[in-house]
Amino acid sequence: MNRTVLPVALAAAVSLTACGTSAPARATRAEITITNCGAPARFPSPARRLFVNDGNMIAMVLAVGAADEVAAVSSLQRDAVTLRRHYGDAVDRLNVVAPQYPSRETVLAQRPDVMVAGWNYGYSEETHLTPDSLRARGIAPYVLTESCRQRGEQRRGIAEPWQALRDDLSNLGAITGRTRQARQVVDDVNRRLTALRNAPRPEKPPTVFLFDSASDTVFSSGRFGAPQAIIDSAGGRNAIEDVDDSWTAVSWERVAAARPDAFVFVDYPPQTFEQKVDLLESRAGIKDLPAVTARRFLNLPYALWTSSPLNIDAAEQIRKALERWHLAPRSTIVPRSDDRVGGEPE
Repeated sequence: MNRTVLPVALAAAVSLTACGTSAPARATRAEITITNCGAPARFPSPARRLFVNDGNMIAMVLAVGAADEVAAVSSLQRDAVTLRRHYGDAVDRLNVVAPQYPSRETVLAQRPDVMVAGWNYGYSEETHLTPDSLRARGIAPYVLTESCRQRGEQRRGIAEPWQALRDDLSNLGAITGRTRQARQVVDDVNRRLTALRNAPRPEKPPTVFLFDSASDTVFSSGRFGAPQAIIDSAGGRNAIEDVDDSWTAVSWERVAAARPDAFVFVDYPPQTFEQKVDLLESRAGIKDLPAVTARRFLNLPYALWTSSPLNIDAAEQIRKALERWHLAPRSTIVPRSDDRVGGEPE
């Protein structure tokens, strides 16, 4: 990351148009047309060689059961432990070709038929690795919906975050021929989301600030980022829900003005959890905030915060944290996993 919607039918996200052709081997395969970033886009069907960047999109592909169609991945290492916990040894069989975001040359060397990445999640004009540059080489680029750019702008986000996730899972299921598995994943997210929404809500939602990293500014997430949906579903209020972007920087003054009841952290380099807490506890105007003095901190892995099927795990874990901190009523929610990292208090 350089960085209440009702369930919808899986078919709504995918428009299938099979069309056989007769020319070179690559072109003889059927194709499908799906909607990606609000526009029709064509993909081989089923894709045979995916290049997937970043832990959250790797999670999507593993979740729909398409590990065998993955030719190469990049930016896996920071999420390897988390993904292994959720998807088993399929993670260890992935071909990791770049520790961080790949170069255009690295992608082309793997001869993918589809690349799965996003703006500021691998795609960048600065590196010349863009959807247009891939199309020019016969590679179909899939763009993470959370990262889709707003019309005529660099700001990202065009859909409510849970819907963006549903669309991506449905689309990737169609591209890889795993429509049934994708529907099962979407249904599981929807069931767990319904349980969270039916849990008793606090009279006033506690304000939660998502802290990715900080220097002169603080990197956080606005209303189009996955954290918006995660925090809201857990019973909280995203401190910068009014910011019309996905992942973005805000001032320290904005943090102080929000007076958050809790901080949630992205376990993301180069700053450790302890370094982030030190920043909060030493900065004038911040160190006396309720969340800091009460040490209401929750640290979760990157792949749970960036748009992925693990977002529902993050929402369940935040809900239980709010209950531990007496910021939300007790509920029957039982998190399916506990992905907390760092040294936050129990």
